[in-house]
Amino acid sequence: MYERNLQPLSTRGNMKRGTRDGVALVLPNSRLTAFERLEIYNRSYWSRLLDAFSEDFPGVRALLGARRFDLLRRSYLHDCPSQSFTMRDLGRNLVEWMVAHPALVGPNYAIALSMAKLEWAEIESFDGAEHERLTPEDIASINPNSSLQLQPHLRLVEAAHFVDSLVLEIRESAKRHAGVPRALTQKSIERVKSADPVYLAIHRFELVVHYKRLDAEMFRLLSSLANGATIADSIGLAYSASTLTAEQCRQHIQNTFTLFAALGWFCKPSQPAN
Repeated sequence: MYERNLQPLSTRGNMKRGTRDGVALVLPNSRLTAFERLEIYNRSYWSRLLDAFSEDFPGVRALLGARRFDLLRRSYLHDCPSQSFTMRDLGRNLVEWMVAHPALVGPNYAIALSMAKLEWAEIESFDGAEHERLTPEDIASINPNSSLQLQPHLRLVEAAHFVDSLVLEIRESAKRHAGVPRALTQKSIERVKSADPVYLAIHRFELVVHYKRLDAEMFRLLSSLANGATIADSIGLAYSASTLTAEQCRQHIQNTFTLFAALGWFCKPSQPAN
């Protein structure tokens, strides 16, 4: 019965008939056959699953349009069925799946992929832990050979276009249309396209997820620190390809560390549970 409930619905939205349909485990009643009773659970499960996926990726839906998005979500959930006790994890593999199935994404593939990265990063940021921030005294004691731990809720996304701007437009559309954003016009999509990468930090403050645009040096610095490199090595990597002068780099480094510290992105290592 469990396996039957997890089986994807037919193209008409009904439970598929088969030789191993679990019907023998269910008794009919005066109004419904055994198959119809079992179908209620199968359809309810998939209805909730599809709705939850749509709630997690409204930006991807607005970019693709309702019909293409419906095909994408059904295909994705068929290939990557839920393996978790929580629906929060439904989209964990979406970005990798989209890379492997560009034809199902359609002509706006690059920006839709960036939107999926951003929306999944927002989910992770909202759920991510927040450790005790470094104090000014802690920061004063670090040296170039020190490593810095970043807040678990901080996520970094390199996007193909200004998808963060599109998110605001999509959310306004959702407010006007009972929580379901309308499909974006091609004109709106073209307006936010960028010839250069867009670097974003996704972080949480007081239970609200925020996006912050970073320049290339900031993004490389944070990425290196997140991978466990020392401050000195991270600075070397971040500014090796910079067009800033030596003096500009020095000032930029100082301003960057001051900003990140003020945002609380540097934290103390988590303590293992007893």
